[in-house]
Amino acid sequence: MDEAANRKQEIGVTATGGSKLGSNRVDWRALWASGDLARFCFVSLGILLHATNETMVATVMPAMVGELAGVQLVGWSLAIYELGAIVAGAAAGRLVSYVALRSNMMVAALLYATGALICATAPSMPLFLAGRLIEGLGGGALVSLAFVSVERLFPRSIWPQLFGIMSAIWGVAAFSGPMLGALMTEFLSWRWAFGVFTFGGGAMALASFIVLDTPEARKPRAVGGIVPPFPYLALGCLALSVVLIAAAGIDIALLRSSLLLLLGLVGLALFFRIDALRPRSRLFPSPLFSWRSPLGSGMTMVAAFSVATCSFTIYGPLLLTTLHGIPILTTGYIIAAESIAWSILSILIANAPLERERLIIAVGALMIASGLAGFAYTIPAGSIPLILLCALLQGGGFGICWPFLTRVIVASARDGEQTIASAAVPTMQRIGYAVGAALAGIIANASGFSEGLNREAAAGVAGWLFLAFVPLGVVGCLAALRILSAANRPRLAAG
Repeated sequence: MDEAANRKQEIGVTATGGSKLGSNRVDWRALWASGDLARFCFVSLGILLHATNETMVATVMPAMVGELAGVQLVGWSLAIYELGAIVAGAAAGRLVSYVALRSNMMVAALLYATGALICATAPSMPLFLAGRLIEGLGGGALVSLAFVSVERLFPRSIWPQLFGIMSAIWGVAAFSGPMLGALMTEFLSWRWAFGVFTFGGGAMALASFIVLDTPEARKPRAVGGIVPPFPYLALGCLALSVVLIAAAGIDIALLRSSLLLLLGLVGLALFFRIDALRPRSRLFPSPLFSWRSPLGSGMTMVAAFSVATCSFTIYGPLLLTTLHGIPILTTGYIIAAESIAWSILSILIANAPLERERLIIAVGALMIASGLAGFAYTIPAGSIPLILLCALLQGGGFGICWPFLTRVIVASARDGEQTIASAAVPTMQRIGYAVGAALAGIIANASGFSEGLNREAAAGVAGWLFLAFVPLGVVGCLAALRILSAANRPRLAAG
């Protein structure tokens, strides 16, 4: 065993704190001395780049639409980014079996930088969307490769701590993204916001060659010697479905739009069916949406709330600036407050007793639905305190229920599907965001944005855009109550 391997083993023993003490303490000084901590900080930058970009676009949207026009394509900006992230995230986890981790990281960072450069220099909305797709491919791959890097480069004993740091990075990104977009738009230009990510992606690609210079990162490796098949057919069906739904919202015409929407929804159902029929490459556990199982109810809740809540992130700043003249910086603070509420309440509730987790899930679902319904009144009214309250309710609801919901879903999965179930929650979120953004585009354009961006059109959109998603909020609450009743049923039977 070489010196580096010896160091890793020593760090692993220190991280567990020794069997006598039974603690779970990480010797960060030893980890830094080994070079592993610096390497981990570097690979985590991929998460920061992707998540910050994902949340930043909302606050640059008003200025961008004012320059590029194409307000009817606003919904595509998130839908196509998430679509690229889903496909690349699924691909990257399998490509490391064929291509070295370092090479994958370099290509992903270059893709991300290229997409950001296209967005920064785009003369029209269609070209901007092309850049968003390439950005999503690069960003989704960077996130997936960051998690792969933990498994490949670091001792198993410190994985929980490293994954905890990754969660904190998501929280930082969710806060910094809207603020970055607002500040750049306010003092420079919305194009500079994407310029920052162009430099960031380029720097990460260059540094990958230097930092990931280890045997584990330079050589491809299949887990267990078996490479799982890539779900080409399922992901192709998903991509086509989201594009069809998004296309239904452009140039609204009753027959054509209805047909495209119907085909897109059928395609989504086909995607889940294909995934269920291919167990070796499946992305989701089974039974996926059956309310007879806490897993099915939980995944229904994830899907419903992910679709229903992305409309504020996409259209909130655009509507508030157009309708009420609220500064971009203020809208950035509101969106950032939603993210802060998510992070803080998630930390505060983390040590709640397990016997109360399903009650907490139900309370969180009611908070999310209340915030969603509240936007239907507060956005048209333009009351900043009430809008902030709704944002805090929505973000805080996610914060208290999402960790426990994930645990219930994983614990309820069938034997051998726990790993699939844990990865399925963020995958379903991304699909929900992509579909929700596409549906929000249809509603916004049907309500007035198809005629262009003006105050009258924004007034028509503001009410309908959030009201239309309230039924999905109700579905999410019913699914949460189903999880709660499933927990109480054994107690009643025992009594």
